[in-house]
This record gives sequence, structure tokens and C-alpha cells, in this order.
Amino acid sequence: MSDTSSNQERYARTPRTTPTRYKDRASWERAEIHAILDTAWICHLGFVADGAPVVLPTIFARVDDRLYLHGSTGSRPLRAAGDPAGLPVCVTVTQLDALVLTKSAFNHSVNFRSVVAHGIAEQVTDPAELTLALDALVDQAIPGRSADVRAANPKELAKTAVIRLVLDEVSAKSRDDDAQDDPEDEELPYWSGIVPVSAVYGEPRPHPGTMRELPSYLRDFQPGGAPC
Repeated sequence: MSDTSSNQERYARTPRTTPTRYKDRASWERAEIHAILDTAWICHLGFVADGAPVVLPTIFARVDDRLYLHGSTGSRPLRAAGDPAGLPVCVTVTQLDALVLTKSAFNHSVNFRSVVAHGIAEQVTDPAELTLALDALVDQAIPGRSADVRAANPKELAKTAVIRLVLDEVSAKSRDDDAQDDPEDEELPYWSGIVPVSAVYGEPRPHPGTMRELPSYLRDFQPGGAPC
């Protein structure tokens, strides 16, 4: 994704983006935060509806310092984001990298990378920005795909809503470490270590109605290849 919106190397640190535990795992580095966002497809959108918290999974994409989230025009948060005041939200993204197994149940953990962003979400109404956002959402999983499909028609666009969250109050948190057994557990006869976790692409399977050969951007996504 593009990174032309700011020359600052870090996002500003705020009370909401400063963890109360394991502060050494937090980061406000732009490059680190963007790297986590750009290799994920699903985020969780948190907001308050009728006085109660709601968290919904949805697809997203980053363009510069903006997150775009997709949904139906009938979706509660997307409707609420159309209000002039916008919608206060919290967006989270988590990537699991390994299971961490220790000799005690208490010390089990996971290696992970995560991003938490706070702010006011607004509905995208400008046609040019909406096109940019929808293309980015398609390209988030398969770069280059938006240029190789039929664009949404007016009827489809009428059913589709996109909200924008400017990345301003945002931080990352991660763990990348081995199993950490307590000294008194070192001699216990249990296995400890890590189990790496990764996502891979399977072999593309064409639909029976597909007549063309596999596009070049899909040939790069072969079994065992890491998502990028």
C-alpha cells in the first residue's frame, strides 16, 4: 500500500494507545504498523450500539494513513458512520505467528503481531474515493485483482458502503520469543517450545465457466507460498 500521507516515522503516543501491561511489546512505528495491516485481511470493528458494545469482523484495506472497511448499506455501523458526527470506533487486527508451549499451563502463550486503532469513522461518499477504497479492498488479498475484474455497477454500488478511519491514534503490540519456563520447571519431564503458525495459498481452482488461463498475479500464489 502507498505511504505518501506522512513523513513522520511514528504515530503519536496517547493514553489509549499505551498498554498497561507488557509495555515493552508496544510500538508506534509507522512502518511496523503498516506492515501488520498490509498482510492481513480481517479486522474487528468495535463500536457501541444502543448502549452495548458490539464487535464485528469485516474486511479492510489500508491506503496511506486511512483504513477502509467494507459492508452493506444496511449495516448498523456503516449507517451510523454516515452521521455528521461520525462513529467512535476501535479497530483491531491480529496475526498469529506461533503457539508457545511451556512446561507449566500458566506460562503458555502465543507469538503474535497486532494493531489497535481508535478514532471516528466516517462514511465515504466521494465517488473517486469510493472507487479507490473498493479497489484497495479487492487488492488487499490479491494485489492486481481490481484491474482484472468488472467494476461495480450503479446497482451494486447502491448496496455497498465503505467507512474511513484515519490512522492517528494507533499502536502495535507483538510477541516474538521462545518458550519461557520458570527455573523451578526446567527439570520437569514435559515438552516446551514453539509451534510456528502460517497461512499458505492453495492451488487456484478455476470455476467451470472460466476459459482463460491463470493470470500472472495468481501464478505467484502457489501452495506453500506465504501471503504477501
